[in-house]
Amino acid sequence: MTDTAVQRFEYLLNIMPSKLSALQEEDFSLKPSPEKWSKKEILGHLIDSAANNHQRFIRVQFEEEPAIRYNQNQWNALSHYNQKNTEELIRFWTSYNRHLIHIIQHIPEKNLDRKCDTGEPSGPVTLQWLINDYVQHMEHHLHQMVEYT
Repeated sequence: MTDTAVQRFEYLLNIMPSKLSALQEEDFSLKPSPEKWSKKEILGHLIDSAANNHQRFIRVQFEEEPAIRYNQNQWNALSHYNQKNTEELIRFWTSYNRHLIHIIQHIPEKNLDRKCDTGEPSGPVTLQWLINDYVQHMEHHLHQMVEYT
């Protein structure tokens, strides 16, 4: 199951930077309303997600059921993504996620059943679930920004 997630993850990292770079700056920075995120802020949210999942992917392997949660709206607001240089943001998102793929590819099979408390209503989730959910979450938000298959 992890192999499929990694393949999809790699595919996204290969096609998305050029698709994101092709967006007009006005479209990328436009906030549909004051309480809605711009596409730039959505990409920033994916960076925040990468930072939090980076911790999860590592800590769940050596801590006993770590609790790693985050307030996505506060992270986004305090990171001021709409004021960042677009190409720098795209490069950072790409680079950080390439690092996460590297980590995922080196996770021992026996660790995939270890659990992490992310605040899910259903309770702690496995590392395998976290990896799959991370890729699905990324796809959801990338579809909000650009069309792709």
